[in-house]
Amino acid sequence: MHDESWSPPTVLLTVDLVILTLRAGRLCVLLVERGEEPFRGELALPGGFLNNTGEAITEAAHRELNEETSLNAEQLHLEQLAAYGEPERDPRGRIVSVAYLAIAPGLPEPKAGTDAAHASWVPAEEVLSKRARLAFDHEQIVVDGIERARAKLEYTSLATAFCGDLFTIAELRKVYEAVWGVELDTRNFYRKVQAVSGFIVPAEAERRTAVGRPARLFRAGPQTVLSPPLIRPAPFPTNEGT
Repeated sequence: MHDESWSPPTVLLTVDLVILTLRAGRLCVLLVERGEEPFRGELALPGGFLNNTGEAITEAAHRELNEETSLNAEQLHLEQLAAYGEPERDPRGRIVSVAYLAIAPGLPEPKAGTDAAHASWVPAEEVLSKRARLAFDHEQIVVDGIERARAKLEYTSLATAFCGDLFTIAELRKVYEAVWGVELDTRNFYRKVQAVSGFIVPAEAERRTAVGRPARLFRAGPQTVLSPPLIRPAPFPTNEGT
């Protein structure tokens, strides 16, 4: 029978952003210092509530990106990561978060806005090792976002999203090393990348290195699915804290 006393629960929706880039050869994630309760003064992912003006979820992700960090979503690779809705995840009530993964090369220093007191790039390993503790369930969201990036580097061209328009194979290898957290054999990596048709294509220009012969430049090719894939080396380091 239908229970006349039943009413749907009040659920609010937020968006959270896992923004990744490489800085000084290290994988970094953008974190903000919360300027308001709950968790005032603690680190968290940039994000916020969906507004009530008919805003789409992706539009909310773009807006929050700009409001909290002054970064333009058009600069980024942006994809929906997952939804997080554990009942006790937010002390303010039943709040579900739709998380997005964003990636771009050489992002500038962010500027905090709205309810963020400060925004900065933090080495991803600080979160993975639990040396940097985050508010809400944001540690798990960061872990999930980094694992998504690590996995997609194997079978898609996502690695080129960390590079500029033109890059060398050595720079591309450093992306894989930074995201996977491993060192790769230079010759073996070169051979595997060249074996994937359409992954990268030669550019007209060359870039001279500090010493030695000029380094050949490449750009992202038309192929977005890698065949054969670039498999992560094993054993792979765990994300457990020390």
